[in-house]
Amino acid sequence: MGSRLARWLVRATVMLAVIVAVVVAAGWVVLSQPQFGAPMAGARLERALANPQYRDGRFVNLEPEAPSSPAALGNYIVKQFSGDEVRVPPAPPPVLAVDKASLAAAPPSSGLRAFWIGHASTYVELDGLRFLLDPVFSERVSPLPVGPGRFHAPPVALADLPRIDAVLISHDHYDHLDMDTVRHLARRGSKFFVPLGIGAHLERWGVPAAQIEELEWWQERTLGSVRIVCTPTRHYSGRGLRDRSSTLWSSWSVVGPDHRFFYSGDTGYSRLFQDIGARLGPFDIAFVKIGAYGPGASWFDIHMPPEQAVQVHRDVRGKRMFPVHWSTFNLAYHDWDEPIRRTLAEAGRTGVELVTPRLGEWVDADREFKSTRWWEAVR
Repeated sequence: MGSRLARWLVRATVMLAVIVAVVVAAGWVVLSQPQFGAPMAGARLERALANPQYRDGRFVNLEPEAPSSPAALGNYIVKQFSGDEVRVPPAPPPVLAVDKASLAAAPPSSGLRAFWIGHASTYVELDGLRFLLDPVFSERVSPLPVGPGRFHAPPVALADLPRIDAVLISHDHYDHLDMDTVRHLARRGSKFFVPLGIGAHLERWGVPAAQIEELEWWQERTLGSVRIVCTPTRHYSGRGLRDRSSTLWSSWSVVGPDHRFFYSGDTGYSRLFQDIGARLGPFDIAFVKIGAYGPGASWFDIHMPPEQAVQVHRDVRGKRMFPVHWSTFNLAYHDWDEPIRRTLAEAGRTGVELVTPRLGEWVDADREFKSTRWWEAVR
């Protein structure tokens, strides 16, 4: 009896060891895939070590977020998988197909116009240059073939875009940094402007170093006659299980000879936006994140609600507010159209000029724009 039990224990131990080894090996294989990016090393890491926002192996915010707790995390998980919110639109949001011929023509040497691709992704023409903000054209925002899928197709196919002069990346989360989109744009010769650390991801994906400008807060580069300034924000980063805040995050301020725009990236509210407005404003258009917020104080500190988004627009001294980061992916527990409804109410209360374009609809900074409440017709 004793020898039989001993043999059973040996077999069970071996089987358990095999299972653990298989799980570990599978995890290693998955996490070694290129979509997870690459860590900083060499001169890039030396830059990070000298950066005042880099402490104990990670970047930190100027204004720390409220501490989280197991209870708060549990509440967030419960809310993500329960509740009666209408998180997915009952029908696809309206998309206006962008005319390829109009994109092929060179942008005017003086002007500012843009259309929304979806979520945070936006196409912008400013004083003769073409920009993309956090372009994501993939079907899902995930390192694996599962996860949040698109509510709608982009208003223009990635292959139909003209050559983009500058791609601005705010941080490395999957809904803002898309490997397949990056690789396509890199082959077309686009230049990438990214916060410190993200260059390692891009290099692993085959982007030539000459096409990467890796900046820290308040550093800037010139492209033609346009200044591209990496400005602060309040967020975090990471593409894997153990790399939270291992790369920097940022907003972007772009100053041309005749026009200028601001892009918030993902952020919580902070007094730093007043500093951006004082140094670089006013902006003709401010592209500001309004969706995917809460619940819990720690979440609001890095994903501000709509009312604070309007305040950010005012702080940076924006003339016209262009809301982004909503209506494309199910990434929060609120109704899919709650962000725009709350933003519209707050903009009306504070006298902010808010535009509400449909996906693919052009907004020209020098022309009147007639907004509609198009989301009300999505039934």
